[in-house]
Amino acid sequence: MTKNPLDRLASLGEEVLDKASQSPTAARVIQSAMQLKDRVDDLSKRVRGLEAMEKRLGELEKRIAKLEGSGAKDSGTKKPAAAKKTKSATKKT
Repeated sequence: MTKNPLDRLASLGEEVLDKASQSPTAARVIQSAMQLKDRVDDLSKRVRGLEAMEKRLGELEKRIAKLEGSGAKDSGTKKPAAAKKTKSATKKT
């Protein structure tokens, strides 16, 4: 009885996988690929965490800006002027 092309391809694929599993080089490549997958998964989790933190930070910045804006209007005070530098302090003799 002759095998159809799909059965022949499946058995050939099984042979290739069997030989590859016995090869030390192929085992290292597969191990490296699995480690890379794990690292990418870990990084994607961290990025999702950073996105949430950025959102929270943006909300906090808006709240602070709102509080600072309303606080300056209520108190009626101006910001203090910056200290002026004198020329004599910067000259070296």
